[in-house]
Amino acid sequence: MNNDNTLPGPFEANDHWAQLPDHWGWYEVAAIATDSKDRVFVFNRGDHPVMVFDRDGKFVTSWGEGIFARAHGITIGPDDLVYCTDDLDHTVRQFTPDGHLLMTLGTSGKPSKTGATSIDYRTIKTSGLPFHFPTNVALSPEGDIYVSDGYGNACIHKFSPNGRLLFSWGEPGNGPGSFHVPHGIAVNQQGKVFVADRENHRIQIFSPTGQFLDERREIARPCQVAFDRVGNLFVAELGYHAGMWPGTVPPCANATGGRVRVLNPCGKLIHQWGGGSRPTDPGDFFAPHDICVDSRGDVYVAEVVMSAGGNRGLVSPDCHSLQKFVRPVEIP
Repeated sequence: MNNDNTLPGPFEANDHWAQLPDHWGWYEVAAIATDSKDRVFVFNRGDHPVMVFDRDGKFVTSWGEGIFARAHGITIGPDDLVYCTDDLDHTVRQFTPDGHLLMTLGTSGKPSKTGATSIDYRTIKTSGLPFHFPTNVALSPEGDIYVSDGYGNACIHKFSPNGRLLFSWGEPGNGPGSFHVPHGIAVNQQGKVFVADRENHRIQIFSPTGQFLDERREIARPCQVAFDRVGNLFVAELGYHAGMWPGTVPPCANATGGRVRVLNPCGKLIHQWGGGSRPTDPGDFFAPHDICVDSRGDVYVAEVVMSAGGNRGLVSPDCHSLQKFVRPVEIP
């Protein structure tokens, strides 16, 4: 793998899109999602965990203060219900768009038994029940809830729309249907489940019943995946410049840093940008962690800059944690 961006993305980068209220900020942005009105929900590790903006970046409201142990993933369904994944609390919570709690999956503060002793996936001994440091949520066309349970577990859990656990699949490993940090998840219009199997450097594809169907290789530590309206798959790749586990090394000397890549429905690479050579510049990345695409095809990317090494001086403190990429009108 290298950082030769032979297919540069056509999107226009804006890393100052969000207009925060005076004296507000965030430590870093863990996740981002858009609702049916293209309002943007920014799930961040700051004093105001859920900040809502309109598509032009104007601040609308905030909620979630004092609720979360650590923001990790956010997903919004077609009914505009909001699912927030709190990895350190071992829960997924469902809210109304204005922050009223409707349902909690998992038991607050109580991880399942997998043998894991930290968020380092290498300490996992066996797969377990929901949850042990869960990571993200995806919804099926029928409203079923899939949860990737990634740092302290090696499972995908499927729940009914009302929160009843239907079944789980996965175990620690690198074979088909096994995982080393199932970190991101998305479901396409046909109901196929795409899992960003981060430390196996691949995306695995499953049927709605958990049957392994296919995989996409040559992926640089994918953190999250998202679909646009025509079925193209957008991948936020953490790469090998940030967030490396202690004792691990890049696969080669010129291994790529953080980037975004776009695959068509057949899995062919059609766009990519970033690579981490200038991580503080608009359009480049240090630690892409989440990605979403709104109804107009604009793309939002969240980065966990501080957690992935910014707190150790690997990148300038002014590195962006959120960027918007505007899709040109001529792109179908």
